[in-house]
Amino acid sequence: MLKFLRGETLLLQAVPVALLAYLFEHAIMEAGQAFALLAAAVLIVSIACASMRVAHHAEILAAKAGEPYGTMILTLSAVVVEVLILVVMMQQSQQPTLVRDTIYSAVMLDINGILGLAALLGGLKHGEQPYNDDSGRTYAVMILTAMGISMIVPDFVPQESWHYYSAFTIIAMLALYAVFLKMQVGQHSYFFSYRYPKMRAGAEKSAEEEEHGPTALSVGVILAGVALIGLLAEFMSAFLSDGLEGTGAPLALTAILVASIAAGPEILTALRAALKNRMQAVVNIALGASLSTVILTVPVVEAIALFTGQPFTMAMTPVQITMVAITLVAAAINVSDGETNAIEGMTHFVLFATFIMLSFLGL
Repeated sequence: MLKFLRGETLLLQAVPVALLAYLFEHAIMEAGQAFALLAAAVLIVSIACASMRVAHHAEILAAKAGEPYGTMILTLSAVVVEVLILVVMMQQSQQPTLVRDTIYSAVMLDINGILGLAALLGGLKHGEQPYNDDSGRTYAVMILTAMGISMIVPDFVPQESWHYYSAFTIIAMLALYAVFLKMQVGQHSYFFSYRYPKMRAGAEKSAEEEEHGPTALSVGVILAGVALIGLLAEFMSAFLSDGLEGTGAPLALTAILVASIAAGPEILTALRAALKNRMQAVVNIALGASLSTVILTVPVVEAIALFTGQPFTMAMTPVQITMVAITLVAAAINVSDGETNAIEGMTHFVLFATFIMLSFLGL
């Protein structure tokens, strides 16, 4: 038991941090913006550490389940964390575009950041890295459809009809995900896997090394971690809003932070897979996380909008639409041949750098 607790230090640290935030919340708020920002920074680090342990146990379950279930578990755990943080922050934030900007940031981070950096580093080490091109094409068309329906078309929907289209969007997203999930775990599961004959022995050994403890234990840790992250997110949102008020900081900063916290563990997992020449795992993580973020986050926030009667701004700006279009076109071209290389990775990484630059310019 003591050994287990030591291994969960990164998760357990969230308990005293949450307690201190609860006890000193008002004192920190009254101390000024500098203290509020410092407290928010501490909470962000704490949430990131806790999410690392959640992702670790998701990886253990993934190793036991195998592909494509493995990366599906990992990406879903990250999306749950992201949605939880978003829902908490939506209750306190005065930014009507927070959800839109977070989803947009997550797609840029997943496709251009994770896939770009992994393909770049993996390509420099291994040259061309193979994977199943069926998965890339499937993910790309699903992401394009989901983002088009939920984040481009709403710009043309009259304000008085938003609730009708919002209800339609919920149904459309759930229908898309239901069919995709059936395909991913059913008759087309081979779309999302790739055989590595020369690496099979090593991969099996690695999977066996990851199988620490019973499955129920990992599930319990994941649930506890998600609950702690939700609690910390509530305090972080309050401190961040108070600390950034009147500073002129880009509104997209909060969205980028939320997306980064959720994607942090995925980045490390994808980079490890790329350096081991396992590009299929990278494609599943990067594109799968993007799709899950759009297709699962949108129904939740749209349902909240319908329930509260206050619509959120989901239509992307012209700059965001342009960046998404360039990203998806580049991804469709790059993932069409079943191999990635350093040049393709660099194109996505430059797009990610462009996204960061535009965000700091407030665009």
